[in-house]
Amino acid sequence: MIPQVLRIALIVLEVVVLFNLLIIVHELGHFLAARWRGLVVEKFGVWFGKPIWKKTINGVQYSLGSIPFGGFVSVPQLAPMDIIEGKVETDRAQLPPISALDKIIVAVAGPLFSLLLALVFACIVWGVGHPVNESDTTTVVGHVPEESPARAAGIQPGDKIIEVDGEPVVRFSGMNNSVVWNVVRSEGDTIPIKVERNGAVLDFNVAPHIAETSGWRRKSVRQVMIFPAQTPIIDQVVADSPAAAAGLTHGDVVRAVNGTPVFHPAAVADFINRNPGQPITLQIDRNGQVLEQTLQPAPIPGEESPRIGVWWDRDGRMAIAHPNPIEQVYKSITATLNTIGAVASPKSDVKLQHLSGPVGIGRIYYLLFQSEGGWQLALWFSVILNVNLAILNMLPIPVLDGGHIVLAIIESIRRKPVNIRILEVVQTACAVLIIGYMAYVSFFDIGDLFGRDSGDAPPARSAPAQPTPAGSP
Repeated sequence: MIPQVLRIALIVLEVVVLFNLLIIVHELGHFLAARWRGLVVEKFGVWFGKPIWKKTINGVQYSLGSIPFGGFVSVPQLAPMDIIEGKVETDRAQLPPISALDKIIVAVAGPLFSLLLALVFACIVWGVGHPVNESDTTTVVGHVPEESPARAAGIQPGDKIIEVDGEPVVRFSGMNNSVVWNVVRSEGDTIPIKVERNGAVLDFNVAPHIAETSGWRRKSVRQVMIFPAQTPIIDQVVADSPAAAAGLTHGDVVRAVNGTPVFHPAAVADFINRNPGQPITLQIDRNGQVLEQTLQPAPIPGEESPRIGVWWDRDGRMAIAHPNPIEQVYKSITATLNTIGAVASPKSDVKLQHLSGPVGIGRIYYLLFQSEGGWQLALWFSVILNVNLAILNMLPIPVLDGGHIVLAIIESIRRKPVNIRILEVVQTACAVLIIGYMAYVSFFDIGDLFGRDSGDAPPARSAPAQPTPAGSP
């Protein structure tokens, strides 16, 4: 058995390798295109900081930095990127001019290589599959808390949601055609939700709830406080707890509480909260054998309210999906575009702070690698992240690849390059803004590191289950 410290070190190493691969392949696209089109390439660096190794080959200085994060390619004939790549040694005024088409080709090559890498990862995921939980395969409501605005509107456990905010849904979580995302993305005073109940289609209008958050945490987004149907499987039993005394164990499935069927772990905690001090009888399915155990909820270490002392399997029954590569890339593209649209909309509750920077992306990878089937999940997420990286870099903002393309188009229209001094000022200002934005979202990413689960059941999700990275230039 691998010691915990070594296991954590291996996971961190896996995160560093995979995250760096994404950025280096993107930069490799720029490098190869620049060499193909005959542009001067001054440097190609893997990682940043003071070089621990460097060597000049055919006029290009290759280097390995001391900060294990990303990479860069220095092409002096493009718009200046000195604040990110370091000051160039070549006098730009002495370099031969290049065509706007060449500049566009070099700029597009980075996002193109990111898309190609996404396709490679997608093909691997197609072959090996990736784990999916029950919320990815159902729109059936498993639990509706007493204080939920969905309950106030009339939605009940067992309802199958078929539309949210006028859009059809096919899964509970995620970014594409999901219940959670359509709730988060909605903008009206109420959210129209259409459900199927006992063969009849019913319409409800739910007033969304937005939880209060402190200044160092991301602002909460819209939620209607419902849980998907999910098998309540016990993952761990707390020592010296009522559950331990009753003999509950890993893998037990709770089918009913005091004779009432339950379809999500949160229903158990909700029942305890609504009946403080009362004993509960659980109907347990253990390897096909039905058992009944009566427990007296009591405070457990770290909790003030009475609990039975179990940690639930957060995903319920798992399956392995094998989505085809085109489907994966297409869904990643639509998810990224939908996120950009939500952030850009002045009526949306989704803001820039809800995206993730390098710290948040690294945390996501770390959590994925800790999961069962972690490599499969990490590869699946890498498809999303590569597409995200490609699309965000094509935005028409100076410093980004899309900004280089815009400048090349302006140059072709004007029939002469943009003044280099103006470019330096614009590029530096935009680079400072992007670096500032990365620091801004990293502030919230760090706040997420201190989040904590509590109780016998998971809290209601208030954000898309599929994380949304912010990308890097």
